[in-house]
Amino acid sequence: MTETKSTGSLDYFKVIAALLVVAIHTSPLTSFNAEADFVFTRILARTAVPFFLMVTGYFLLPQYIFGKSMDHRPLLRFIRKTLILYAIAIFVYLPVNLYAGHFDKKGAADIVRMLLFDGTFYHLWYLPASVTGVLLLWMLGKKMNTKVLTGICLALYGIGLAGDSYYGFMIRIPGVQHLYDSMVHIFSYTRNGFFYVPVFLIMGAWFRHVPQNRKRIWNMGGFLISLLLMVCEGMLLHNLDVQRHDSMYLSLLPCMFFLFSVVLSTARQPAPILRRISTWIYLLHPLMIVLVRGIAKSAHCQTILADNSLIHYISVCLLSCIFAYMIGKRDIFHKKSYDPKGRAWIELDKENLYHNIAVLEKLLPPGCSFMPAVKANAYGHGAVLIAKALNRIGIDRFCAASVSEGIELRKGGVCGEILILGYTHPDNFPLLKKYNLIQTVVNYHYAGLLNEYGKPLRVHIKIDTGMHRLGERPEQIDAIARIFQMKNLKIEGAFTHLCVSDRTAPEDKAYTEAQGKAFWRVISALREMGYSCPEVHLLASYGLINAPELSGDHARIGIALYGVLSNRTDLQQCGLPLLPVLSVKVRIAAIKDLFAGEGVGYGLAYTAAENRKIAILPIGYADGLPRALSCGNGRVLINGYAAPIIGRICMDQTIIDITDIPTVNEGDIAVVIGKSGSAEITAYDIAEQAGTITNEILSRLGSRLDRLIL
Repeated sequence: MTETKSTGSLDYFKVIAALLVVAIHTSPLTSFNAEADFVFTRILARTAVPFFLMVTGYFLLPQYIFGKSMDHRPLLRFIRKTLILYAIAIFVYLPVNLYAGHFDKKGAADIVRMLLFDGTFYHLWYLPASVTGVLLLWMLGKKMNTKVLTGICLALYGIGLAGDSYYGFMIRIPGVQHLYDSMVHIFSYTRNGFFYVPVFLIMGAWFRHVPQNRKRIWNMGGFLISLLLMVCEGMLLHNLDVQRHDSMYLSLLPCMFFLFSVVLSTARQPAPILRRISTWIYLLHPLMIVLVRGIAKSAHCQTILADNSLIHYISVCLLSCIFAYMIGKRDIFHKKSYDPKGRAWIELDKENLYHNIAVLEKLLPPGCSFMPAVKANAYGHGAVLIAKALNRIGIDRFCAASVSEGIELRKGGVCGEILILGYTHPDNFPLLKKYNLIQTVVNYHYAGLLNEYGKPLRVHIKIDTGMHRLGERPEQIDAIARIFQMKNLKIEGAFTHLCVSDRTAPEDKAYTEAQGKAFWRVISALREMGYSCPEVHLLASYGLINAPELSGDHARIGIALYGVLSNRTDLQQCGLPLLPVLSVKVRIAAIKDLFAGEGVGYGLAYTAAENRKIAILPIGYADGLPRALSCGNGRVLINGYAAPIIGRICMDQTIIDITDIPTVNEGDIAVVIGKSGSAEITAYDIAEQAGTITNEILSRLGSRLDRLIL
């Protein structure tokens, strides 16, 4: 589950929803007014379960419904957790079921129906229903677009509605009663995973996919109006005595839309313990009903605890909350896991990433959108983490260097289009199809190989306008046109690569302009021949900064996205307020004394002239730390102080001098890239010390470094 500041409000309202479910099963107002209790428990409280379902849809389903994600781990985790809770609940309520004789005269078919649809206790239907609904949407989502799927969910809800609150009307239609009576042999109610659950799951998914920008007062007004309509609808149906059950209303759909909008518009920090407490209140409250009635009978206070419906409700709520808190604070699904900050790691600042997007967005030509370059593990930052963070703000096009990188993104749950910029071997063409990747046509001959694969493949054509790497030359326009005639290639775009757009000397500007003109001449010629290139792109980070007038449909921003440029001078000249996304940190593994005359590390490259105190860092050149920083050329930061690197950087370890730094302990954090107090080491510093560019320094950061997005 991905949490943001606003999603915490969902955790808080889930507790309220759970208490509304308790109200449904205790009828707190019956001692005072039966009609008021009906309005409260059979109409107003019917918002509780849809809210639970919408929260599930909000967090779980967008990547599958909208992004066609192939990362099934979140789906499987949800199913596993729900089924475990269901198994626990079945066991907990088994004695009550046996005592009450709920299984008496039940055949095998009845038991199967209870397990799959109705639940083994009156409130447990929700657990198999949520699994059924999620699986149904997941399977249908793979086959159809989201709008069609939404229509199907609405139709299913309509069928369920007709068998629920509108049953009395529907059975007057010839043949309909027989149809619904046949359904009862399969499941007791249409309030189940097929008819009731899907529409609320997909509503939640839509909320995650489409940002809601309405003012809170409009959402509140819409909620109150739709709630009033639902009360009117419910009372009318109740008075007409047409309800077979009272879980589903027509007005419930707009009511839940506005309620969810209101809750989301209330910013709260995520509260995982409330999330768990609400779950356990839901699961345990029928047991608390039994317990309260048992206490009332034993203590001879039935008049107060049992007969007074409001006190009975409050007592059940209190006991449910107490037991839910006792269980919820332990988090039975939480496993003591590996600590990513135990050795050396990378921290990614999500707010800086979004800030950089906002800065670069101001440079985009009209009609141009981002196609971030997440190749080389997103320049060392972590491709899946970065791409998913960008997915969350609506960016759904990416480019990677190789098919293996594209597969990693897909398996990581990244949604949207993924263009493979480099060469893919013909043996791996099936993977392009399997993982819905777009392949670059690197030249005419390669286009033929792609076409000979025999199955439709999505491609972009690379035009070599002057870099002289991959691509077909502009003067080979006839060959490029013949690529469009290849029946198995679905040509969705064309692009080129600017090779000196990072330089602003007159001759470099002229070369970049010439590349742009050559590219657009090819596109114009193709269009005159009747060949369409739906998407064209030629700008990368430096092109967007120095030559945005070259335009295009997408900008393949890379290094600038991560808050740095290739060197310090470029950043100073462009004047953009970019912020670094990445920090590299490492824990001090050991602190030792190094006495005068002793050497340290390979080759004993450093010898102490006097007694020194040294620290060993579990990070080395295998993690991407350049050996050029050895022997005093580099440094790290501890508590705001600089500690020089002494001796040679090893594959897995680095030695630093901490003699002049006060109060350093084993386990303390040293900063390799980033800030410590008022001090900072930038990627520019390390690149300059290593005699290279930031692109190389960042891209070489190794896979052993755990990556965390903050």
